Amino acid sequence: MKDRRVDFKRVLSLFYSKLGICLLLVGFSSAAQADVYVLRDANGVAHLTNVPPKKDAGYKLFQKSALTAPKAWRDGFSLVPRLDVHIFDTEIDHYARQFGVDPTLVRAVMHAESAFNPNAVSSAGAGGLMQLMPQTAARFGVVDRFNPSENIAGGVAYLAFLLDLFKGNQQLAVAAYNAGEGAVQKYAGVPPYNETQQYVTRVLDLHQRYLATASQATQ
Repeated sequence: MKDRRVDFKRVLSLFYSKLGICLLLVGFSSAAQADVYVLRDANGVAHLTNVPPKKDAGYKLFQKSALTAPKAWRDGFSLVPRLDVHIFDTEIDHYARQFGVDPTLVRAVMHAESAFNPNAVSSAGAGGLMQLMPQTAARFGVVDRFNPSENIAGGVAYLAFLLDLFKGNQQLAVAAYNAGEGAVQKYAGVPPYNETQQYVTRVLDLHQRYLATASQATQ
């Protein structure tokens, strides 16, 4: 089993190498921006592609684009859900209205933080749907970080606080959600941390996608 997994990773590595060359030729940025899908045939051979397959083609999501992988996602071979506009919609809509935050931004942050897993725990100790640190949870009155409703309430309250602090600037508020408001104030902008910069790009990209989906739903 171990050897097979190593071989599979090697296949993926070769795939990325070839894919990277192709992307350079056609002017794309990098293979890391693409979702990867896998299909195992009857002989156990893995077929990989970055082209979204048709629904009944038999392919499964194998590795998620770096733009949409959640912050706490440590295993590069784990699966991450696609956009989900319905999960926890009652709680998100309720607290978004209560604190005056765009619900699609809340959903984007939640997607990036935990991939909608209420039991997610990061290596730094953040927990729950919106990955609240114990100090942040206590600051916003959250007793049980793994209770979805409490976690969302605390996360949205914190997000509202940050948006107010940075005068509605979503980029800075999202950066502060990841790195802390002190870091954003220190650097007078998005801190020069790789994780934070990738996180901001990821959340804002997800926000635009959730906005577009919400807009289509109302038409």
